Amino acid sequence: MANLDLFIVNIAFPDIQRDLGGGLSTLSWVLNGYAIVFAALLVPAGRLADRHGHRGGFLLGTVLFTAASALCAASPGVGSLVVGRVVQAAGAAVLLPTSLALLLAVTPAEGRAAAVRGWAAVGGLAAALGPVVGGLLVELDWRWVFLVNLPVGVATLVLGARVLPRRREENPGPLPDAAGVLALTAGIGLLALGLVKSSDWGWGSAEVVGSLVGASVLLAGFVARSMRHPSPVVEFSLLRTPGFSPAAVALFLFCIAFAAMLLSLVTYMAGAWNWSALRIGLAVTPGPAMVPPVALLLAGPLIARFGLWRTAGTGALIYAVGAAWWALRVGQHADYAADVLPGMLLTGIGVGLVMPTLTAGATAVLPPDRLATGSAVVSMARQVASVLGVAILVAIVGSPAPQRFVHAFHEGWWFVAATSLAASVTAFVGLRPRRAALA
Repeated sequence: MANLDLFIVNIAFPDIQRDLGGGLSTLSWVLNGYAIVFAALLVPAGRLADRHGHRGGFLLGTVLFTAASALCAASPGVGSLVVGRVVQAAGAAVLLPTSLALLLAVTPAEGRAAAVRGWAAVGGLAAALGPVVGGLLVELDWRWVFLVNLPVGVATLVLGARVLPRRREENPGPLPDAAGVLALTAGIGLLALGLVKSSDWGWGSAEVVGSLVGASVLLAGFVARSMRHPSPVVEFSLLRTPGFSPAAVALFLFCIAFAAMLLSLVTYMAGAWNWSALRIGLAVTPGPAMVPPVALLLAGPLIARFGLWRTAGTGALIYAVGAAWWALRVGQHADYAADVLPGMLLTGIGVGLVMPTLTAGATAVLPPDRLATGSAVVSMARQVASVLGVAILVAIVGSPAPQRFVHAFHEGWWFVAATSLAASVTAFVGLRPRRAALA
């Protein structure tokens, strides 16, 4: 439910904009409000669930997510929709770690690796189904994107209350730094605000400069506090683990490109070609549909033969070529088979090679007692990258005049290509010494 939400909300974005009004910079908070809160609360929510019980945490997360979905569906304006998305993110931040913990609690030790792969594969299934499901729901009304969560949430609560085991960690550790959570949330929020409003306010305006300066101060303070706090939100000491930093940085860069790509395609097809949500969903589907088979069937053998660094680096390079294809080919008149589909297939292959490979690369080098923390940091980095990807795309595209619409999105796709290329270089250069260990 939480994984599917990301993809179907992207498909619904143009219809939400037409119904509720507001420019791209304002509507971007429907995506970024969710990602910011999810990133900031992921580690604290996991620690609280460890302390008070995973079953209760899972049920609480389900209640929050389901209730927030109802709020989103009933939203009369953008403000209330963003509030609903923020509450959804809080629920998702509890659901993600507790669902995995509950799964592992009932899985024998010898089957845990397969269980984790199956749990992660749910995200790939959501990627494959999300565009079509979103398109079908939006054809009814964009509010069905959120209403569909209600029966699923209620069924989950009823079944979960009956069958989920009661479990909590024996030594959950201290709660993470609350002030650090606030500083991280506010810092990322101000950074996104300054970026998305730059085209409206101007880069030299007091509002943009103040937002970016405030973000810099808060994020610098967050890093400094985390370095000395006994229970930080992010343990920066993990960055000293050989191999962790380049994998995490490459994944961070790639997720910036991924988030920007998702929003750019949907917005372009709706704005330039006036396509319906269902048509957009069907058009986007070939890319996400490539992810599960590539990730599950192709990535592993390639890592075994060529090494993690070559597999991830090549995947990010393929993704960059796909984005560059759109920048060179897509125009005012739609030619899906020649101009859009090749890029969709290339980017889908790239995601399938990069996401699981770099996630595994970042966590495989961690000692067992740091695995949970390191995984949470990687998940947090992906969400922060999503915020930046959306914010930077909005800053590049802005609200272009009709005669600049195509050119503005070409610039956005060149940004996607350049960022993915940077991820490729980081993987090729930073991960190369680890080939023998992971090949």
